[in-house]
Amino acid sequence: MRRVNEAVREVLSSRISEGFNDPRIGFVTVTAVETSPDLRHARVHVSVLGGTEERERTLAGLDAAHGLLQQAIARELRMKRTPTLTFSYDESIERGMRISELLDE
Repeated sequence: MRRVNEAVREVLSSRISEGFNDPRIGFVTVTAVETSPDLRHARVHVSVLGGTEERERTLAGLDAAHGLLQQAIARELRMKRTPTLTFSYDESIERGMRISELLDE
């Protein structure tokens, strides 16, 4: 499963970095992918540069583009099933920055 998760993460990262015509999608980093054992669902954890408003707009844009992203996964990985993508915000980077600020004080 680790290899599948990493392969899906790489495909999504490259496809998102190529850009979309959707202006809602800002600077996004795919931090992790968790695929269910039956390969029907995948939770994609993303980090977004910007504030809360930009984060919500970007997540809405990614949700709207999930069909294109699933096509890219199907085309490049040739899996038996292409997982349905669900995007969620990864707070670990933000949390790490906050801890670093507290340690500096």
